[in-house]
Amino acid sequence: MGAILGLFFHSLGGFASGSFYIPYRKIQVWSWESAWLVGGVFSWLIVPVVAAWLTIPDFMGIIQQIDSDTFFWTFVFGVLWGIGGLTFGLAMRYLGMSLGMSIALSLCSIFGALVPPIYREIAGVDGDTISHIIGSTGGQVVLLGILVCVFGIFLCGKAGMMKENELSQEQKQETIKEFSLTKGLIVATISGLCSACFNFGIEAGKDMAAVAVAKGCDPLFQNNVIFIVVLWGGFLTNFVYCMYLNFSHQSFGDYLNTKAPLRMNYLFAGIAGTTWFLQFFFYGMGESKLGNGASSWILHMATIILTSNFWGIYFKEWKGVSKQTMRTVITGIVVILVSVLIVGLGNSISE
Repeated sequence: MGAILGLFFHSLGGFASGSFYIPYRKIQVWSWESAWLVGGVFSWLIVPVVAAWLTIPDFMGIIQQIDSDTFFWTFVFGVLWGIGGLTFGLAMRYLGMSLGMSIALSLCSIFGALVPPIYREIAGVDGDTISHIIGSTGGQVVLLGILVCVFGIFLCGKAGMMKENELSQEQKQETIKEFSLTKGLIVATISGLCSACFNFGIEAGKDMAAVAVAKGCDPLFQNNVIFIVVLWGGFLTNFVYCMYLNFSHQSFGDYLNTKAPLRMNYLFAGIAGTTWFLQFFFYGMGESKLGNGASSWILHMATIILTSNFWGIYFKEWKGVSKQTMRTVITGIVVILVSVLIVGLGNSISE
């Protein structure tokens, strides 16, 4: 039953992550950095505190009493995770949407899923170690699911490359005019590594979750206190970057620009930020059922990719492509869906 609930919660989190950018499309006049920062205030500062206040007794007291090493590493991993989000955009710029996303998400999936159990093995920390995963039937099934998921991501990326090749010459020049394989591979690798740091931040902050449970918090919501510290780190990175862009583009006036529909802009940014945070809220619930192992992270990543591709089809981003390209992207989605079921099966065997 725990595996089924874990799969359900991760699916909700992936749906939220794959959908959060839609409200940003409704924002008018503002520059990207202004919209991103306002949404970030909700997703990184306001909503996490509200979620913790509703679910964890004395959450600020827990943060204040935790040892400095735990706080430091949880915060630092949040900063690194924030860098991952920024370099993800650069990967799209130098490699294109399909190839950049394929490489970055594949690396993020692999690093985020496998590095924590390897770390536990080396550091002697309690939890699923890599040797335990390899040595158990359930763990082997989970690893098989990870491999299947990576193959599905590859297929989706290949479909995206086929789509780009089918564009008109003008569209092609517009999308790949800054193409640089060397730069793209570097930033995509950085993005994959740093984006996976959110998972490492959860691992580093486990002592806070343990204190929360000891104080009477429902274990289902124990990670909400960790998210506050990780997201503080992520906010710092994105705040500095957005302020730099505001300065460079002279867009500081966006926030009070009467030519923009300010109420609706703030509303849509707030909805986007809240939806974006919900991915971690539900990830924490899924992780409480499945553990912060390879399966939790790969399920989260897989459902994000599935949701993003379904929205792409809904918004007709694949309109006009060949039947072969459409078959490839659909096959990729199906393979990822199968990988989710395989990982869920592996967890049920491990229970």
